[in-house]
Amino acid sequence: MPETTRKSTLEKALSAFAPVHGGEGGRVLLLALNVFFLLTAYYIIKPVREALILSEWGAEAKIYTAAGQALLLLLVVPLYSRLAGAVNRRRLITSVLLFFIGCLVAFYFLALTRVPLGIPFYLWVGIFNVMVIAQFWSFANDIYTNEQGKRLFAIVGFGSSAGAVFGSFITGKLIEPLGVYQLLLLSGVLLAVSLVLTLVVDTGDTKKNTPQNTPKSGRSGFALVFKSRYLMLIALMMVLANLVNTTGEYILGKRVAADARAAVPEVVLTEDMSDADRTEAEADRLTEVGVITGKFYSGFFNVVNLVGLFTQLFLVSRIVRWGGVHWAILVLPVVALGGYLVMGLVPLLVVTRWAKTAENATDYSLQNTVRNMLFLPTSREEKYQAKQAIDSFFVRAGDMLAALLVLVGTSVWHLSAGNFAWVNVVLAVIWIWVAISIGRRYRSLA
Repeated sequence: MPETTRKSTLEKALSAFAPVHGGEGGRVLLLALNVFFLLTAYYIIKPVREALILSEWGAEAKIYTAAGQALLLLLVVPLYSRLAGAVNRRRLITSVLLFFIGCLVAFYFLALTRVPLGIPFYLWVGIFNVMVIAQFWSFANDIYTNEQGKRLFAIVGFGSSAGAVFGSFITGKLIEPLGVYQLLLLSGVLLAVSLVLTLVVDTGDTKKNTPQNTPKSGRSGFALVFKSRYLMLIALMMVLANLVNTTGEYILGKRVAADARAAVPEVVLTEDMSDADRTEAEADRLTEVGVITGKFYSGFFNVVNLVGLFTQLFLVSRIVRWGGVHWAILVLPVVALGGYLVMGLVPLLVVTRWAKTAENATDYSLQNTVRNMLFLPTSREEKYQAKQAIDSFFVRAGDMLAALLVLVGTSVWHLSAGNFAWVNVVLAVIWIWVAISIGRRYRSLA
């Protein structure tokens, strides 16, 4: 869009946060609203996920189940690549979102029959999160040029941060009066709204009938990643980032679960109780533990997302403009390094919570925006197939490695939760080196 085009009132207002040119305001606002609804939907079900897995199985099962997502994605990613190569982006996005909406409805009716959902729902949410969000950013990369994306992704990312804040807030308000399972249907409605907004933006895109939006050969996303050293470095960065983050979540989850269980008295079993009464009493206790855990995570996510929201609004665009993408990609690993150093030296729950708050807030704002900018100078196949492989499988591969780390660390080395902070310090140093290498290659491509 020519910079000389006269700006509307909306574009003048948005220019306070990022360099918006004339004629760009409407589309960037629609994209921001789109990802707002996606993240709201996700953060409505995220505390539900935490409550179910921790109350039914505990922190160890949570991290081991997260590893199972990587194995499922070995099947899902090639299927997605085939679909992306066979249809245009409009049909691709519509098909994927309708599938996940249908899954939410199915989980709701399964919950009514009291089917245990902790593990299957955790697996599903992990795949839903990485695939749907990666697909949105592939769409945004397809809409914008490299120059536009570097300017406007900060505003699109603000929609993401705002949706996370709003989703956490309303979940905290609704989880007790509505219950856990009714929130699934609300999340499905919001996904439907996101789909409508996607179709509106796609209809107004002047590139929708150009060759870059026609079906491709459908090469595997994995093949595209392994073919490019640049994409391989991004994939390695995502593995390290998620390995560090998931290990940190284990440290936090271990302490949260212990506190929640301690807050609910053990069931007192008497001789006159039937097996059904004992089962019901245990189920009631697990429900109370789940509500306490859900409320903690709802509050935790709310603070994380508020910090991320203000970072996205006031800092992200300026950091990218002042330092460039190659410097901005270094911020999160440096924050993680400092946080885990403090956690290792002062192994307290309050320190763990606020170190994770800083790490996650930076991840959800600056890091989320900048890592999506890394795909601006890539081909359409790489934007959809390769990006989906990186943002789904390689992210969950980090979970799988974290599960292995926790298994070996707890069963062989007998590490405490706090000891894992020092492991993350070493991993963060490696992460910084990889981020430097990515920054150099991005500059040569862009």
